[in-house]
Amino acid sequence: MAPKPDNTEGIVLNFVNEQNRPLNVQNAADALQKFNLKKAAVQKALDNLCESGKISFKEYGKQKIYMARQDQFDIPDSEELNRMKQQNAYLQEKLDEQKKAISEVDAEMKSLQSNLTLEEIHAKDAKLRKEVDEMEKKLIKLREGVTLVSPEERKAIEGLYSEALNQWRRRKRMFRDVWDAITENSPKNPKEFKEELGVEYDEDVGVNFQSFADLMQHNKKRR
Repeated sequence: MAPKPDNTEGIVLNFVNEQNRPLNVQNAADALQKFNLKKAAVQKALDNLCESGKISFKEYGKQKIYMARQDQFDIPDSEELNRMKQQNAYLQEKLDEQKKAISEVDAEMKSLQSNLTLEEIHAKDAKLRKEVDEMEKKLIKLREGVTLVSPEERKAIEGLYSEALNQWRRRKRMFRDVWDAITENSPKNPKEFKEELGVEYDEDVGVNFQSFADLMQHNKKRR
């Protein structure tokens, strides 16, 4: 519902005084839309306030600029301005302190939120205790000499190990045959040729095929 005509000027006057800055009719109309005031009503109120001397205006071509009367405001002297500046600096310092305190509280809250809840702690504790119990049972069996690997699993692992040894032996033999054929009629020294190509024997990297083969035979003898 639109405000009563006699109230429109009061609303416009309060707005101009609160803003205390140059305004045109469009500025005022846009800001006073919340009061359901139309631009024409705002224009009329501004003109009436000017005629009654409650606000002032200046004309710039066809446009009027409206302003609050400055004689209604108490203008502070230099001493009062200095006090206001000091008060403003003090309040700004307090504001910075409050912002810092709020930031620290926020950081602490985030830290607390990232921690486990009591319920989660109990659940994790129960899970860890269960894992410890299972590992202790396995340790007891190992100390008693109980075999934890089933015969089927052992057989499968030994089969893979044996196949790997066979592949290793076969590849060593294939390489040796090819290498001997290349170096047999080569004018280059085999050792120098080997270093030039970057070829490495098992022994060059500290690996001994026979030790792995012996490990397989030793395991069979234990059974």
